[in-house]
Amino acid sequence: MIRIGNMEEAWQVLQAIPEFDQRRSLAQLQERLPADALVLIAEANGQAVGFKLGYRAGDGSLYSWLGGVLPAYRKAGLAQRLLAAQEAWAKEQGFAAVTVKSMNRYPAMLRLLIRNGYRIRAVEHFGDPASERIDFIKPLS
Repeated sequence: MIRIGNMEEAWQVLQAIPEFDQRRSLAQLQERLPADALVLIAEANGQAVGFKLGYRAGDGSLYSWLGGVLPAYRKAGLAQRLLAAQEAWAKEQGFAAVTVKSMNRYPAMLRLLIRNGYRIRAVEHFGDPASERIDFIKPLS
């Protein structure tokens, strides 16, 4: 089940996702996100096992900032359902597009974005190909 959640739930899931090597405190998340940010939670057996955070970007798009699914719950379509719910919410709220940045070191995320019609609009190079940041956009027409 995908539902609107709160920052504390998202933070709890974030703490258990091994790929995120930069640990953020709950206060840091709350500082970064505006009060009207979208917090989606994926549930399995009544427990939060995935999340997606997004907020209005300066260009008027919904910026999909951070998200993930616990390793034990991957390959069950939860990331796809979170992405679809985020896009549906953005469309209902009148956003013209969803933007997101990812990195080469997250190949599953890159495949998910491309499979769902996200287009690359820029690549930021940092010397190490695994650290390149890829900027995607998906118009919501």
